[in-house]
Amino acid sequence: MTPTKRFVELNKSKHDRQSFECGSEELNQFIRRYALQHRHAGISKTTVLPARKTPGSDLPAICSYYTLSHTEIERQALPKAQSKKLPFYPVPVLLIGQLAINTGCQGQGLGKITLVRALRHCLEINAHLPSYAVIVDALEDDVQAFYEQYGFSVLDIYNGRTRLYLPMKTIEQLFG
Repeated sequence: MTPTKRFVELNKSKHDRQSFECGSEELNQFIRRYALQHRHAGISKTTVLPARKTPGSDLPAICSYYTLSHTEIERQALPKAQSKKLPFYPVPVLLIGQLAINTGCQGQGLGKITLVRALRHCLEINAHLPSYAVIVDALEDDVQAFYEQYGFSVLDIYNGRTRLYLPMKTIEQLFG
């Protein structure tokens, strides 16, 4: 499966959601069943990297995807050096709720490419609706290690998962 060069918003009439397989049933089910429902409900937005269409297929497969939404964290969850300059009410952050790579595309560097695109997208949103950081919830230890290699730090445990964060100021410096 060969990816196209452009990430686009998920569209059920343009992308084959049902064939997506990444090795995580939770992430497979999200793209197949919930991503569009969440978009229509105003909860999140899913962006995909489609594959080049293959002869005989109706819709191109999805090589990778990520989902963004807004949420908040308690300032006390942050290290003291960062939290002391923040207000005493919950702090707005962007959440990368899902990020997954199709098994047919794994091992090609698409995890990094998809994360970079998601962070760039967060920076674009931040220009209009400021957020303190980007957070992710690691499903497994290897997922946590993936994010940590790109500068994410452990924030806390949230719903039984390790929550990591990357300050928006760091993202601004990366793409500055």
